[in-house]
Amino acid sequence: MPKELKELTKRAENYSQWFNDLVIKADLAEQSAVRGCMVIKPYGYAIWEKMQQQLDKMFKETGAQNAYFPLLIPKSFLSREAEHVEGFAKECAVVTHYRLKNSDSGAGVVVDPSARLEEELIIRPTSETIIWNTYKNWIKSWRDLPLMCNQWCNVMRWEMRTRPFLRTSEFLWQEGHTAHATKEEAVEEARKMLGVYATFAEKWMAVPVLQGVKSESEKFAGALDTYTIEAMMQDGKALQSGTSHFLGQNFAKSFDVTFLNKENKAEYVWATSWGVSTRLIGALIMTHSDDNGLVLPPKLAPIQVVIIPIAKGEEQLSAITEKLQPVISKLRESGISVKFDDSDNKRPGFKFADYELKGVPVRLVMGGRDLESNTVEIMRRDTLEKETVSLDGIAEHIIQLLDQIQDNIFEKARKYRDERVYECENYEEFKEKVKEGGFFLCHWDGTAETEAKIKEETQATIRCVPFAYEQTEGVDMVSGKPSKYRVIIARSY
Repeated sequence: MPKELKELTKRAENYSQWFNDLVIKADLAEQSAVRGCMVIKPYGYAIWEKMQQQLDKMFKETGAQNAYFPLLIPKSFLSREAEHVEGFAKECAVVTHYRLKNSDSGAGVVVDPSARLEEELIIRPTSETIIWNTYKNWIKSWRDLPLMCNQWCNVMRWEMRTRPFLRTSEFLWQEGHTAHATKEEAVEEARKMLGVYATFAEKWMAVPVLQGVKSESEKFAGALDTYTIEAMMQDGKALQSGTSHFLGQNFAKSFDVTFLNKENKAEYVWATSWGVSTRLIGALIMTHSDDNGLVLPPKLAPIQVVIIPIAKGEEQLSAITEKLQPVISKLRESGISVKFDDSDNKRPGFKFADYELKGVPVRLVMGGRDLESNTVEIMRRDTLEKETVSLDGIAEHIIQLLDQIQDNIFEKARKYRDERVYECENYEEFKEKVKEGGFFLCHWDGTAETEAKIKEETQATIRCVPFAYEQTEGVDMVSGKPSKYRVIIARSY
């Protein structure tokens, strides 16, 4: 690997620094001039665009439609839902004035004190309040239901400790908000959208996830139930990768959103909200990547195949290019993104290392001998295995190989996760073993006191009551009290 690309910290030495290095060196993002905010660079944004495109399609298949709501929310809106404001109060950025002016003392630009807003505005940390204030005007009758909107936007939560993609003050996301005539419909919608997220994570991101419901203290502020998908990173920590909330009638009551039912009687509507964010890019990095750089699932890779000619002179380069052009055309016609890198400003070794760093799933190389023998060298990024194959039928071979890579990195991640799910009945044993990472399947007595003790003594939290495991009665390992179900406990991001 060229010296200028060799400075990636090893995962085993410092996993956190490896992640930060990789974000920068793979050209995904960089820090901005605003504390806690990042600049998403074109290559990183291209991954987000592919995520958006697939998720948007899946949302619309459920009946959701895209809309857009204001960035600024009147402060009084947040105070209408007590749990909601309490959950977000410490993270809110507040707009108080609408004009600047030059300082009379020559100290530069200052806030014009005469331009104070009559009501302060919150930069949205989430949009339930502004949306439900709007839904009041849209919903009158049972015929207006269900109402299902999604918006792609940015939000701001004033985080004290930030890390690119995983936790930033401003981030990109989507937030779905739905209104229903019955509780059953709303619960079904919340569970359905969790399933959409789980399918996307596993089929497109190749990230295995556990679905479950959050504990009372970990649920979304203002929700009755929060459903979650939890993924395991390579250091054994959990990453909450998507949430779907059953909001009951809380926001409908706060904003007086009622409808006339089929008996012509007024009822409050039932609500859900659900969202995923650019945190998914962090999940992608930390689930699959290695000491050489990114490992991207083919379905989300901005460049799926890179082709690098190695030629002596313009004549040979023209011959190689002509030989490869039908392959490039056939791949592109099949919907595969291909980059043909014949640039002469970088050595082949630099190109190889750079595309490995950026996680391009398949690399083809053709030199003079390959041209003569009608062959090409092919390398797959997930295993770094190389083979020389005939150019005949190469397009079909690559299409199959991309599917194999997608399946292989999912199975590798699933195996890693499954080997680190531990049943645990002994608290002292748990306290030691949780330091090494993993998901711990433990009985819990359901009390906030026990949950708080675990968090204080181990820095681990109850991630969810999982759906995937058969629930049995037992004994809480901390309190010794009876337990009706088991939960997943883990340290997390």
